[in-house]
Amino acid sequence: MAKAKSPGKRPQAGARPQVGARPQAAGAAAAITVDSPEPKKPRTSPGQFISQVRAEGRKIVWPSRKETWITSVMVFIMVIIAAIFFWIVDTGLGYLFRWIIGLGS
Repeated sequence: MAKAKSPGKRPQAGARPQVGARPQAAGAAAAITVDSPEPKKPRTSPGQFISQVRAEGRKIVWPSRKETWITSVMVFIMVIIAAIFFWIVDTGLGYLFRWIIGLGS
């Protein structure tokens, strides 16, 4: 990734140069350096990978049966509330649409 050699303030849009300031050469403001690529990580063997996966799996805190039940019930309640809300909005817009169309006849 390229980085600016010396970070500084960017000129503001529409900003005027200072009185008596000399214009800089185009190449002086565009000096960038390129970072060296990071060394590659050593590859892990399949056995080592599986043991690391199992170690990470042991760190997981699984929800209890009660927490799962309460969360599921809350999701179903929110789905029912959303369904009722959208049914009411859809019915109201349908009546409004039929009333507007009925004005023309």
